[in-house]
Amino acid sequence: MTFAHTPYDGSKQPFTIALEPLGARDWIEVDGHLVRDLAEKERLLATRRDRVAREEPATREAGVEVLAMLAKHLPEKFPETYAQEGAAMRVLPAGRAVPLDGDETPLVTAARLVQEDLCLMRRDERAWRLAAAVLCFPAGWSLADKAGADLSAIHAPVPGFAGRMENVVARIFDNLRPGAPLLRFNWSIYGDADLHRPPDAAAARFRQDDPARAHVRVERQTLTRLPVSGDILFTIRTHVDPVAALASHPRGRGLAAGLRAQLLALTPDQTSYKGLASARDELARTLDDIANGR
Repeated sequence: MTFAHTPYDGSKQPFTIALEPLGARDWIEVDGHLVRDLAEKERLLATRRDRVAREEPATREAGVEVLAMLAKHLPEKFPETYAQEGAAMRVLPAGRAVPLDGDETPLVTAARLVQEDLCLMRRDERAWRLAAAVLCFPAGWSLADKAGADLSAIHAPVPGFAGRMENVVARIFDNLRPGAPLLRFNWSIYGDADLHRPPDAAAARFRQDDPARAHVRVERQTLTRLPVSGDILFTIRTHVDPVAALASHPRGRGLAAGLRAQLLALTPDQTSYKGLASARDELARTLDDIANGR
């Protein structure tokens, strides 16, 4: 399904917290890219393990919690996709089984089941920290750089995060209750559809001289408080669609107009953070053409 989520349509504003309640049954998403995305995760875990998976030893039990939650949730919500057989979870469209008690750590096993990236946030005496993660599909950030960092350090490059927004986010984390997950979205623009976009892939940002390559990347993010450990599981599900496909989408004109409006409303710092400082005007013209059927 293309353009499954469109937070740039005017319903939300970029660089805001914009959290909303999420029904527990809607925690995880599955779509027609499941087989492709899981295969890419397997490739990255096999070839770049040190770049996409980090876990502090004390987080193993929290990983067990996450895996148990997914093992229960997935067959119930998606019986046509997942089936537990003994100590393995069958991913039916992929024709494979993932051992639930194999040699992998529980968090990595959990990440091998779903399209989402999984990040564990843990509270210490000072702040919430990134204590463990399987991050196969980053958008311009490095797990090696952020592992162990607190909310302030993780979001230091984000314009406007320090200060009030940082304090609000910390309170939201502190007050999040088990069984009451939260949802938010953000968007960015890249020059291709690759999901794995660490900082050294910056060259793939949308290029001013090639607007036909522009792709809009939307992250569907959820926050779930784990009932036993008290840690917070932060999931990131990434959707990527070519901007040019808006021209043939039933709502494409309106979506193009919304994305253009948000793009032009960004401050210079926000535009630079999204990697669009040199490309914004050309991209805005491309979106204007789509919005007006040209």
